[in-house]
Amino acid sequence: MNPKYRWLVVVLFAAAMAWVEAAVVLYLRVFLDRIQPYQADPLPAGFGFARVELVREAATMIMLGAVGWLAGTERRTRLGYALLAFGIWDILYYVFLVPMSGWPRSLLDWDILFLIPVPWWGPVLAPVSIAALMILVGTAITQFQRKSRSFWPRQPAWLVSLSGACLALYAFTVDALHAIPAGPGAVRDVLPVWFNWPLFVIALALMSAPLVDLALQYATPPSARIELGDRGGSIASAG
Repeated sequence: MNPKYRWLVVVLFAAAMAWVEAAVVLYLRVFLDRIQPYQADPLPAGFGFARVELVREAATMIMLGAVGWLAGTERRTRLGYALLAFGIWDILYYVFLVPMSGWPRSLLDWDILFLIPVPWWGPVLAPVSIAALMILVGTAITQFQRKSRSFWPRQPAWLVSLSGACLALYAFTVDALHAIPAGPGAVRDVLPVWFNWPLFVIALALMSAPLVDLALQYATPPSARIELGDRGGSIASAG
């Protein structure tokens, strides 16, 4: 199948999955009276849904990884399509929630992003920014290639991106992490009052390293590429 058609199929799958996810979350929030997640007792313990939610989140990640695996033909494109699916799913999830529930009212509204291993809190704009970056990286990996060479971010770019991901994870979970000594109830009831935007902007810039590296490789004429860079691309494409 043509890579453009593969890209479109993955986008359609992720969009459909985003609608299903948004509908499930709407049902849960109506049941728990938590359309707006940022309120007292954000994760009520009495309904016993926390364990189910944890498994559902893990299942969501497995599904997104699976569609990337099925759409790609090698490790490089499998990861690229998985990133694309995750980014589309995450952005459209919020887009679909607006007509369904009237929330979020703003990109600065707080949301509980994940529960594994502790609740992740952040303004909607933060995960949407990461999702947009994932779409760009996934599209670059799977679509913008030359017949003579398959491009792949080099190892230093991935290491820089990983450090950025760790910083972003800390920004999302810092309040929950500080509440751990007080027990599970305190972690469950955390309501952050401030998001560390300066730290997050640095994290996002670091996470963009693979995209920048791909752009530099693509813009460099073949005659100007160093041997090490070519060898790295060949190894990635051989996977």
